[in-house]
Amino acid sequence: MAQHLSYEESVRGVWKGLALLALVTLVEVALSLLKAAEWAEDIRILIYVASLLIIGLSVYKAYFIIYEFMHMGYEVKGLAMTVLLPTMLLIWALIAFFNEGDAWRKSREKVIYKDQLEVPTGDDVGAISPREDDLLLALPA
Repeated sequence: MAQHLSYEESVRGVWKGLALLALVTLVEVALSLLKAAEWAEDIRILIYVASLLIIGLSVYKAYFIIYEFMHMGYEVKGLAMTVLLPTMLLIWALIAFFNEGDAWRKSREKVIYKDQLEVPTGDDVGAISPREDDLLLALPA
């Protein structure tokens, strides 16, 4: 049987959890400001490491909130899996949609580029421009 905490112990646990979340949030904000710094723009490895740390800390915060404040850590495994599986499917869907959107963006850029090309139409097809005509007349025979 689960051990029940007293009211004071529960309040102390909530404050510790809030302090942990505040600390993680401050670290995330500091990393975000570091990425936005002008001197860090040229250091690509710093940007990648900071981005990975921000993602990792965000996942940890989500896990902690679900585990402690939504009480999933104290539930049976089957119930926890019914929450975890749709979450994993949602993450997979987000990754798939971002990849699909990126492919559409690249395809759209090609279409816009091809639309900007000038294609000769009507009488202009195969005609020599006046500048080329002058060059042909200037050539020695």
